[in-house]
Amino acid sequence: MLKTLMMRLTVLILAVSVLTSSTLMAQDSLNFPTMGKIVSHDPAMSKVLDESAKLQVISSGYVWSEGPLWINDDSNKFGGYLLFSDVPQNTVFKWVEGVGAKPWMNPSGFTGPAGYSKESGSNGLTLDNEGRIVFCEHGDRRVSVLTKGGGKMTLADMCDGKRFNSPNDVVVASNGNIYFTDPAYGLPQGFKDPSRETSYCGVYLIRPDRSCVLLTEEFEAPNGIGLSPDHKTLYVAQSSGTQPLWKAFDIKADGTLEKSRVLLAANETGVKLPGAPDGLDVAADGTIFSSGPGGIWMISPEGKLLGRIETGEHTSNCTFGGKDGSVLYLTADTYICRIQTKTKGQRWK
Repeated sequence: MLKTLMMRLTVLILAVSVLTSSTLMAQDSLNFPTMGKIVSHDPAMSKVLDESAKLQVISSGYVWSEGPLWINDDSNKFGGYLLFSDVPQNTVFKWVEGVGAKPWMNPSGFTGPAGYSKESGSNGLTLDNEGRIVFCEHGDRRVSVLTKGGGKMTLADMCDGKRFNSPNDVVVASNGNIYFTDPAYGLPQGFKDPSRETSYCGVYLIRPDRSCVLLTEEFEAPNGIGLSPDHKTLYVAQSSGTQPLWKAFDIKADGTLEKSRVLLAANETGVKLPGAPDGLDVAADGTIFSSGPGGIWMISPEGKLLGRIETGEHTSNCTFGGKDGSVLYLTADTYICRIQTKTKGQRWK
């Protein structure tokens, strides 16, 4: 056990060392290495991704990258920049084309004494309808928003008097409703942590008046979350090893959910690669791009597996970005990657 812990500590120190040195230098080159491959499962994949598309590595050396979010910025000739979380490092990084990645916010998800948890930082990031950044914070066990010209404000850190486990991923509807998942990955002892105040891992709704509603406790480990283009359907990924799947819920007029239906079960597709359903983004045409075994899975709104972007790494999350919203950015373990698609994110539709 001691030998294993020492090996892990050595790997962590090396990763941090590489990251620290790489973020101090400007990234002058725009020629990026490539990795992985594209695998088609259905001819319809060609409508959203070219089978010859290349997965570029735009930055690397992180401990566990997560929560990518593209920020539009007209002052940048590339149309903006990418933010992403490194959960173990409790840091959000900012990547700018031609500059590279540098720390942007630290701490990002835990403000207490060091040593709380191996995954204490922020995880999922998104924008609310005012353009403010919303954070899922593992260590501080809350969903927060970065106010304009000020600091963070807590949107919710408990529901019905019980603290969250470790908010993981988040999406905002056009009416201002905020949906998020709350597994226990960020707690010091994970799902067996004695500080848990709920026996379940919920999916929640925060309304614009900041009231919080538990929507469902049916998931063993809810993770990625997203909305259909009309914001009438909520998608939730479960990263459980026993039931790795994606579910869909019709959304009621009050923002709560109808009964779930299984969209796709990963273990029934014949794909046997490391990884599980995790973070996701839904394109303007309704295609779901989600982390899954082996990389990013492309899933139709009807639940058909269209194809996969095999990264060769445990892949955590993805988001659309770039000047016209057609570039998919993804976080794959120590790597930040991107690939050109034939569709675009909902913010660009």
